[in-house]
Amino acid sequence: MHYKLALIGFGNVARALARLLVRKQDLLKSRHNVTFSFTGIATGSHGFAVNPDGLDIQKALELVESGKSISALSSMDVNDSMAVLQNCKADVMFENSPVNTQTGQPALDHIRRAFALGMHAITANKGPVVHGYRELTALAASAGKRFGFESTVLGGAPVFSVFRESFPLAELTSIKGIFNATTNIILSRMERGESYEDAVKYCQSIGVAETDPGNDVDGWDAAIKVAALITVLMDTPFTPQQVNPTGIRGVTREMIAKAKAEGKRYKLVCSAEKMGDKVTASVAPQLVDPASPLYGMMDSSTGVTFRTDVILDYSISLSEKPGLQGGPIETAYGLFADFANAVKS
Repeated sequence: MHYKLALIGFGNVARALARLLVRKQDLLKSRHNVTFSFTGIATGSHGFAVNPDGLDIQKALELVESGKSISALSSMDVNDSMAVLQNCKADVMFENSPVNTQTGQPALDHIRRAFALGMHAITANKGPVVHGYRELTALAASAGKRFGFESTVLGGAPVFSVFRESFPLAELTSIKGIFNATTNIILSRMERGESYEDAVKYCQSIGVAETDPGNDVDGWDAAIKVAALITVLMDTPFTPQQVNPTGIRGVTREMIAKAKAEGKRYKLVCSAEKMGDKVTASVAPQLVDPASPLYGMMDSSTGVTFRTDVILDYSISLSEKPGLQGGPIETAYGLFADFANAVKS
């Protein structure tokens, strides 16, 4: 079966996804009889392109990465993301617009429109999961389509699907982990003697931190991931504002050196606990010792530990690989996995 794909957002993750899809196209064809073409692309600053007969994805990648517009690739005049969705005739939309922790927009409206147009919707965007999970799940079911969001927490690690499929009727009582690779890299490099400012610049240089790193260092990226896990796995609507995060700006080299001398280290710890109908959550720098599974998570390593009423402390982790810093490729794999699971069934 042939699937037409729309990319709403064409940043690092979406471009990594495009390359991954091209790399895996022979396996998709041989194992699942699935082929695909890209028919719509919406970018934040490099224009819009639609062609129901297929866009040249390699050319689109080259244009964006050289700072040029993709509009010349389009077979029609489109000037916003909704027009791309309306005209691209896609079967699957990948929604990767910038995360809005406060409202979930415009991703929420993109996903609503995708379902209305008969598309599967797959996203790495935490906003619509936190701000519209129940609504979007109902819309997907009504349309007979998939709402995929595995990439929203821990990138390519199957956090949501593992818990929901492997722990039937287990009640999740607590979550603890490290969810933001950028802050973990910064704290790891500061432990080795680097300044906060230089560690932030390093993260920006390898593409895991934005020009304005506030979303990471002030804890909002971690907070919205905590809220997403609570919303989906604890079945309790929760927002990052309720988490009310504390970031790492206040962690000094002196604090880190003192902790190191005591055999401890600082981590931006994410946690949530459910007692009865009440959920409490936090994101804040905490001292951890070698007895904690978080202690050994250095650099871009991230992970989560679940505690349930039947099984204690089940952990999932993404460990740093030599020479790699995680990020877009791992997140892109989560999107790819959602796509493969949707089309193979």
